[in-house]
Amino acid sequence: MTAIEAGVRAPENPWRGEIKAMLALGWPMILTNLGQTAMNATDVMLMGRLGPQALAAGALGSNLYFMPLIFGLGLMLATSPMIATELGRKKHSVRDVRRTVRQGLWLAVLICLPIWAFLWNAETLLNWMGQEPALAAQAGTYVRWLQWAVLPFYGYIVLRSFISALERPGWALIIVFLAVALNAALAWCLMFGHLGLPEMGVAGAGLATTLASCFMFAGLATVVSVERKFRRYSLFGRFWRPDWPRFQALLKLGMPIAGILAFEVTIFNAAALLMGLIDSASLAAHAIAIQIASISFMVPLGMNQAVTVRVGLAFGARDPDGIARAGWTAYAIGVGFMALTALAMITMPTVLIAGFIDMGAPENKDVIALAVTFLAFAGLFQVADGAQAVGAGMLRGLHDTKVPMIYAAIGYWGVGLPLGALLAFPLGLKGNGIWIGLSAGLIVVAVLLLARWLRRERLGLMDERRAFG
Repeated sequence: MTAIEAGVRAPENPWRGEIKAMLALGWPMILTNLGQTAMNATDVMLMGRLGPQALAAGALGSNLYFMPLIFGLGLMLATSPMIATELGRKKHSVRDVRRTVRQGLWLAVLICLPIWAFLWNAETLLNWMGQEPALAAQAGTYVRWLQWAVLPFYGYIVLRSFISALERPGWALIIVFLAVALNAALAWCLMFGHLGLPEMGVAGAGLATTLASCFMFAGLATVVSVERKFRRYSLFGRFWRPDWPRFQALLKLGMPIAGILAFEVTIFNAAALLMGLIDSASLAAHAIAIQIASISFMVPLGMNQAVTVRVGLAFGARDPDGIARAGWTAYAIGVGFMALTALAMITMPTVLIAGFIDMGAPENKDVIALAVTFLAFAGLFQVADGAQAVGAGMLRGLHDTKVPMIYAAIGYWGVGLPLGALLAFPLGLKGNGIWIGLSAGLIVVAVLLLARWLRRERLGLMDERRAFG
């Protein structure tokens, strides 16, 4: 008698189950990332209504703000694999999870102190960089209102790591989209003086983002304190009790993650600066191509976050087969999606570009032609970017971050930027050369990360004692 005849439900195929679990965890993270991107996009759109000077000042201030923000974000992301591994090792672990969250919040406070000191002097730093004094002054004002968003944003990231490790990311999605609406409303009122509020210009955009970030942290803190599945952890209980071994473990795991993010973000900043040395049309076309690529990147970024949790859970449970299934499932989803977007960039570039520029304006002819060419290179770039993003998350789930940081340094700054500069200027390929360099750097990082994943058992990466030792 078969299982069906006996009325017994056959066990689900483990790969099918992993795909369901990965998508259930990944899609809210993808939408959450898009929501956070939308917050910045809203500010940029509203600054454009203040005039080109305000828009330029906002762009300068944002670039300076994101430099230290990204580094500290890497430290906060270390909480995700640590919590996931603890829950994988002991499904109903409470004390160890609470310790990690508490020390993650401690780390958020401590890293904010030097970041605030750095950003408070934004005007001086921009003047040192040779920016126009009036522009630097306006950007400095914007950053001084914006910098206070760092701490609540980091707190939100720590709490998001907690609920994601419990595979309940939906609350973060709800809160971030409410925050997007709140940010837009506050920015509209504070920048232009609507509804009786003072007209603050770009400073209003900074204050709006700070208040929206406070809402994000307060909202998620309320959820984890009230919702039945979360409140049993008492995350804010004994908050002032130190746990230095756990704090050191977070730093040990988080510093390389911060390094990886810093290497990746700064090469794109450098690429934009190099484009500016060519001509304004190349810089504008590059901005369009990068914006299109960054939107599609939210999918592998979501897979990066989801696979860290899924691999971490299997790692803690000492389940090699589960580790493999989680890693390869996310890799296939992330890289497969980016292959489809690459095809769209190559076959229908003008459709994508039309969302960013007036295709009928004669003065945009050169920008459009360059953007079409850049998007063709971005197709190759897309697949490699997806592979390296998901690959980094797979290894992060195994608490493997030091060597991937070295790979990032080699790929981005040892290969990508020098090759791009060589092709762009001495060899005369201009913007095409920079995109070839970016693509080559990403390919190098993606191949190195994949090779390390394939050798994970031989390298001893699946030894849980190594992760906590």
